[in-house]
Amino acid sequence: MRGKPLEMSLLFDFYGDTLTEKQRELFDLYYNEDLSLSEIAAHAGITRQGVRDSVKRAEHALREMELKLGLVARYGGTGRCAEELMLEVERLRALNEAALHSREAEAIACRMAALLDQLRQEA
Repeated sequence: MRGKPLEMSLLFDFYGDTLTEKQRELFDLYYNEDLSLSEIAAHAGITRQGVRDSVKRAEHALREMELKLGLVARYGGTGRCAEELMLEVERLRALNEAALHSREAEAIACRMAALLDQLRQEA
């Protein structure tokens, strides 16, 4: 999944509860179940245009929530920072092994790695 579907799925995961029940249902069928507008219309008993309008309104509402709160952007940023920090922990361990030979430095690296693993699990 790339581009718009991925973006919409992430926004839906974070802000889907802010949509109406009908918007959530139609949005989920369109983006997560990958049904066509016609298939959803037949399932929901409304017109194809009605489905399209509802999905577009939901997309707009989700993007507006992200503009106001920025949770998806922060979530992505946290993951990238955790990955970069883990690389730095690995560099510290390599430096310690090659030159420092410090038990304290290794203990610090271990605690940092454990905290990063915890952060990843919570994300």
